[in-house]
Amino acid sequence: MENTSEYRPPDLTGRVALVAGATRGVGRGIALALGEAGATVYCTGRSTAANRLARKANEKISPFDHARRPETIDQTAAMVTARGGKGIAVVVDHTDPAQVKSLVDRIRTEQGKLHILVNGISELTHADFGKLFWQLDLRSGMENLDNVVHTHVNTSHFSAPLMIETAANGPTGLIVEIGDGDSYGYRGHLFYDLTKTTVIRLAFAMARELRKKNVAAVALTPGFLRSEAMLEHFGVTEENWRDAAKKDPNYLASETPLFVGRAVAALSADPDLFKKSGRVFSSWRLSDEYPFTDADGFRPHWGRHFAATYGNPLKYCDDAFYEHWIDPAVDALFPDWP
Repeated sequence: MENTSEYRPPDLTGRVALVAGATRGVGRGIALALGEAGATVYCTGRSTAANRLARKANEKISPFDHARRPETIDQTAAMVTARGGKGIAVVVDHTDPAQVKSLVDRIRTEQGKLHILVNGISELTHADFGKLFWQLDLRSGMENLDNVVHTHVNTSHFSAPLMIETAANGPTGLIVEIGDGDSYGYRGHLFYDLTKTTVIRLAFAMARELRKKNVAAVALTPGFLRSEAMLEHFGVTEENWRDAAKKDPNYLASETPLFVGRAVAALSADPDLFKKSGRVFSSWRLSDEYPFTDADGFRPHWGRHFAATYGNPLKYCDDAFYEHWIDPAVDALFPDWP
């Protein structure tokens, strides 16, 4: 993990972004990174200062149970503005197509444009890790497909027309699908695997259909996160987070959500962004290409850490993989579609 010079955000002044799932974690980190680059950021989610109910003691089901956490979209929007952007909090349940349509209609009315969409909703209901697929709770599994996959489809569906209009006379638009991992390897739990690999596939498919519209679609994964929930899980704060290495030494290679957020800002500002459309990236590999750092000035690299610790490099989707993505039969039968 190297310490580099002071970070200078790209200039995204005049850009309008929608970060779906900006309450906490990766979504909040991306909203803040876009804000420090000067963008107007619509921060959506369901938790607000007005409706948040405090969690009772011992009510947490699992380390990744986000129900009744203290973070809200109001806080995120205020933090975006404090960093130099313009944060706008909007309560939206992205499982409801009508609410998503209303949101995009509002962005059209208020801004007349939309440059960046981040599908960052990834909160899972309690996932019974360690069980085999025939032992899993089907109700929770189906809820996770709704919470993660369906919300992304809903939001892209209603956002795409405005993004295409915007990109026709401006910089390349960007849709970012936030997942976990930049490979197609199995992730150890049936429903978790389906959610995290499906969002990658969504980026592939949307990129294909957007290839003549000047809108890029990519999937992106963070590394080992120092999110609010993970800090709580390890019993540390951002000030003493290194103490978590006593429980898991891998945490020394962790990153804050701002790191992957700055990866999104770098992608958005890249004049050659469209060349990356239809691919999946990681925060650490993008940090090899773009000059961004984490909040503390360091550049954590989960890939190098994993290889050094476990003796094998992480596999990721490479050029050989992408060769199998384009189906020659589809191209031959439907050469002009879409």
